[in-house]
Amino acid sequence: MIRGLYTAISGLITQEAKMDVITNNMSNVNTAGFKGDDLKIKKFDDVLLQSYDRLKGKGAGKTTIGSISLGSRIDETTTSFEQGEIQTTGKQTDFALDGRGFFTVQKDNGTSTQKYYTRDGNFHVDSKGTLVTNNGDAVLDSNGNSINVGSNKFSSDAEGNITIANNETSVKLAVVDFNTNISTNNAYKNLLKVGDNLYTSNEVAQTSNAAVRQNSSEKSNVNVITQMIDMMNTMRTFETNQKVIQAIDQTLGRAVNEVGTVR
Repeated sequence: MIRGLYTAISGLITQEAKMDVITNNMSNVNTAGFKGDDLKIKKFDDVLLQSYDRLKGKGAGKTTIGSISLGSRIDETTTSFEQGEIQTTGKQTDFALDGRGFFTVQKDNGTSTQKYYTRDGNFHVDSKGTLVTNNGDAVLDSNGNSINVGSNKFSSDAEGNITIANNETSVKLAVVDFNTNISTNNAYKNLLKVGDNLYTSNEVAQTSNAAVRQNSSEKSNVNVITQMIDMMNTMRTFETNQKVIQAIDQTLGRAVNEVGTVR
């Protein structure tokens, strides 16, 4: 009976974690370039149950009853890198990638050379004339430098070449990809979410073949209807485990207070 209590509690823990993932997906449904997550749950290894009875005129006999599950546990959290819908915004600082790939950015903390990757191309120009993300991270060019456009108008072609008006200079956006010969989700298995819609990777970045779309933005790939269905199923599973715990608790209470006092 106590074993059943632990099994039900493991169900509560995993469903609570799954709800956290769903909630995060729902809260980012309007975040440009956001990729939804999915929590994978697996069960603990089954345990074989056997009974031992003393047979008449013989020693102990062993009878196999069957196997029992010891509950569920969190396996891993996977990210779907399916491309979201690309919509036209009309803003020259908005960019979207049509195909596999990521923009390369760098945080401005004075010393770090750590590069980050994002699908969120909703950029803007800061007070120094530098092209940055909404969090102030510098957008890098193919040489690893920040892109300064000043107060000038600029345009980009499908290869990410940015031409800045007036001074007629041109730089190329650093658009990279990983494991280009592997299917999308498996190629990004070593990509780690670090918050602010950014990723890091220990893989060597490669040149991306994605087409750069200026004046456009990629929407989140989160499907609201699917997330709502998952949320309801998760809540029902959580409630079921709660009822199992309550039933076990009531049974244990009766065993202690009623059966245990019988003389």
